[in-house]
Amino acid sequence: MLELSVRYLHFMGILVLVSMLVVEHLLLKGELLAEELRRVARVDAIYGISALVVLATGLTMWLLVGKPAGFYTANPVFHAKVTLFILLALLSIYPTLFLTRHRRSASASVSVPRLIPVLLRIELFGIIVIPLLAVLMARGVGLG
Repeated sequence: MLELSVRYLHFMGILVLVSMLVVEHLLLKGELLAEELRRVARVDAIYGISALVVLATGLTMWLLVGKPAGFYTANPVFHAKVTLFILLALLSIYPTLFLTRHRRSASASVSVPRLIPVLLRIELFGIIVIPLLAVLMARGVGLG
């Protein structure tokens, strides 16, 4: 039952993560009013929390429940998946810092750096690749 609960939380975390990333991308524009910026910052916070849920449940499945840890550890496809997840997390730092820094701004509006939507699009592309790696890994691809 524990494994099912962890897997369920993992999938729910993934759904929320992807949803919030899409919403954040759709809400962003070149110039944000103060209230719009606060809304995007809230979405980004939920995105961050969901990423932590995905990470925690993923580590739990790797190390504590389900298949033996060796199934994952010995698989280069798993390492590619984890590396991509970490890279996506690193890409999300700049947008998060920008939103956090400006969400309580006294300005009526804030200009969003052009790099932020680009980073979000890269994250969206990476998010599309991760399920492919998961399917390959589940089928044993990479285990020799």
